[in-house]
Amino acid sequence: MTNEKAFSKAKDYISGGVNSPVRAFKSVKGSPVFIERAKDEFLYDIQGQKYIDFVLSWGPMILGHADKDVVNAVIKTARKGLSFGAPCTLETQLAKLILSKFSWLDKIRFCASGTEATMSAIRLARAYSKKDDIIKFEGCYHGHSDSLLVKAGSGATTFGTSSSDGVPNDFIKHTHLATYNDIHSVERCFAKSNQIGAVIIEPIAGNMGLVPAHLTFLVRLRDLCRANGAVLIFDEVMSGFRASLTGSYKFNKVKADIVTFGKVIGGGMNVAAFAGSDEIMSLISPQGGVYQAGTLNGNPVAMAAGIATLSKLYATPHIYEKLNDKAKAILKAIQNSAKKKGIAIQTAHRGSMFGFFFNENKIQNYADALKSDTKMYAKFHNQMLKRGVYLAPSQFETSFICTKMGKNSLEKVIEAIENSFKAL
Repeated sequence: MTNEKAFSKAKDYISGGVNSPVRAFKSVKGSPVFIERAKDEFLYDIQGQKYIDFVLSWGPMILGHADKDVVNAVIKTARKGLSFGAPCTLETQLAKLILSKFSWLDKIRFCASGTEATMSAIRLARAYSKKDDIIKFEGCYHGHSDSLLVKAGSGATTFGTSSSDGVPNDFIKHTHLATYNDIHSVERCFAKSNQIGAVIIEPIAGNMGLVPAHLTFLVRLRDLCRANGAVLIFDEVMSGFRASLTGSYKFNKVKADIVTFGKVIGGGMNVAAFAGSDEIMSLISPQGGVYQAGTLNGNPVAMAAGIATLSKLYATPHIYEKLNDKAKAILKAIQNSAKKKGIAIQTAHRGSMFGFFFNENKIQNYADALKSDTKMYAKFHNQMLKRGVYLAPSQFETSFICTKMGKNSLEKVIEAIENSFKAL
C-alpha cells in the first residue's frame, strides 16, 4: 500500500485521517508518510522508504528508536502486567531519578501526557496562590486544555481569545497573554490584574519553532512572580532532559516553583509529570484539596521505559555535548547553503534541540516567527524528504537529534541540505 492510499483509507475512519493535526502535512503542502517501523536514527515507511529522523516522536527518542535496553525493560515489565491502577515501586524509582537533578524540587506527581501535567500544574498554582488569573505567552504551547488554547487579542498584552472552537470565553477570561522575551508585556499584565496567581512559560520554546528565552528576561520574570505572589511554572515537557540533564536550568540557572516534564522521561511511552516544593505539592489530594488522578498515572511499563532511558543518560552525560556538536554542524550546513543561494535564514539550538526559520530577522517571539517564509520551508521540507531526511512537517516545530546518529548519517544529511537548497 502507498502512503497516499493509507492516508485515504485512514480518512474513512479517523477524523482528518490523523490523530494529531501536524501529522497531516498540511503545513508543508504534502501527504503524510505512514511509518511501519523505526530503529536507531531511522524511520521506515510502509513503502519501504528509509528516512533519517529529526522528529524522533517529537523529542522522546533521544537514545534513538527501539533502543535495546529500553525495549528490554518494557518487555520484561509488560510480562508482569500492562497496568495495575495501583502503586508500584517503579514509580518511586523514576521519581527519585528525576528529582536527583533538581535540588529545589521535593516531590513529583506522574500523569500520562504533557497536557495533563500543565493543566494540573496550573490548578495547583492557583490553589497555592489563591488567585484565579494566569499569564501565558503567545506562541508557547502547553497542551490542549481550555484555558491554555489562547491567541493574541488586539494589544501586545490582553485578555486572550480562544484559538480553538468549543472553548467558552468564561474559561479563558482568566488567561492574560504576554509577549515572549518582552518583560514589559508581563509587567503590564500584572498592572492590569492583582489576581494573577501563575505564570507559565516554555523557557526553551519549541512550539513556535525553537526560540530560547533570554537569560535577563527569565531572571526578571522570576523576580516579578515573587514580588506579585504568583507561582512560576516552567513547562519543560519538551526541553526537560532534552536540552541538557537539567533542561533549561543549565542555560539560565533560574529555579521555577513548578516544573513540568514529559517526552524523554517516558523513553517513548506516554509519561509526563509535574514537580515542586513540599509546600506546594502537599496541596495535592490525598494530602490536600487539589484533585488530580488517572488510571494510567505511574503505569509500570511506562515507568520502566523512563527508568531505562534516564539511567543511560545519567551514565553517559557527555552525550549532550556530542549532540550539541551535531546540531551545530547541521545548522552550519543550512547557513552555508542558504547563503550560497542568497536565502535568508535564522537558526538556533539548545543541546540536542535545533531549529531554523526562513526569515531575514532574528526570531525573538511568536510575531517574529510568523513573518517567516512558510512556503519556502514547505519546499525545503519536500526536497529533504525526497532525499531521505524526515523533518518536522511545520515551520513552527523543533527538530531533535538522537545518540545513534553517526558520522555516515550526518554526512548524508549535510549532503541532502546542500542539494535541497540547490533545488529550491
